[in-house]
Amino acid sequence: MIVTPTSDLVLDVLDAADPVAQRTATAKLESLKSSDADFAATMDAAASKAADQAATRVAEAQSGVVNGPPVQVIKKPGPDEVYRKFEAFVLQTFVETMLPKESEEVFGKGTAGGIWKSMLAEQLGAQLAKGKGIGIAKQLASAHPVGPEVAGKSG
Repeated sequence: MIVTPTSDLVLDVLDAADPVAQRTATAKLESLKSSDADFAATMDAAASKAADQAATRVAEAQSGVVNGPPVQVIKKPGPDEVYRKFEAFVLQTFVETMLPKESEEVFGKGTAGGIWKSMLAEQLGAQLAKGKGIGIAKQLASAHPVGPEVAGKSG
């Protein structure tokens, strides 16, 4: 069996694509192929059309009239969450040093075994840090209280 990477790759992508999007893309390519227009001129026209659409979107966004998908806002984690994650990291290090060194029959050999062991230590550390943990996060939070003077500063 002979594999032709280019056509097989293109066909695999087309098979995985949405049928409607596939037909639309095929029609656009066919219209470009059948026209006798210069490729550079066609690309310049497409680029200017895209720039006009982008300018329209910017104008809509500034006017507040946006019909796109809602924006997902990622909240900044609170200081308690940051301290808890730090405690989880410290516990991960502790747990990883406590796990047996010669455990190929459990975790596997080589790099893969090391990764599995590290992932186990990470999850154990995160679970140990949940709730009250061992007190590292609590001590850090009490040593660095968040007050109005600290919360108002931006880095």
